[in-house]
Amino acid sequence: MIKSGDTIPSVPVKLVDGSGISDTTSDSVLGQGRVVFFSVPGAFTPTCHVNHLPGFIANADKMRAAGVDRIVCAAANDHHVVKAWAEASDALGKIDFIADGNAAQAKAFGLDKDFSGAGMGTRFTRAAMLITDGVVDAVFIEDAPGVSATGAPAILMALEARKK
Repeated sequence: MIKSGDTIPSVPVKLVDGSGISDTTSDSVLGQGRVVFFSVPGAFTPTCHVNHLPGFIANADKMRAAGVDRIVCAAANDHHVVKAWAEASDALGKIDFIADGNAAQAKAFGLDKDFSGAGMGTRFTRAAMLITDGVVDAVFIEDAPGVSATGAPAILMALEARKK
């Protein structure tokens, strides 16, 4: 599993942002400046859609005020679904998205989880990271259902703690 001090691996992904959809790599998206990265098991899934993503949308300005250059959400869904989710959530322009349709990034980061029992296959585990210039500063993983350690309030607290 990716850990503090690791360099972001380079994995082909689809970037979904205000400009549309483009082919790129994970290290290109996450490798410059101060980045808040969070991963969710699936776009439109109840906890991700209602409890995880909205906190980052609501707190995007606070995170930027704390020195964050980019906020990126990754989901192991195809880029069409991720784009529809970003648009439906009114997140574009505030958050960029990585569509990891084959869970290649999830696996490369060691953040993959088997959700086959729920009929969803391999997905990202619920996680968050603080990254500076392509190097991981901190990793947060949920160890139980729900959103606590990886939600926007926890990440804002971690950003504040690092300023001191």
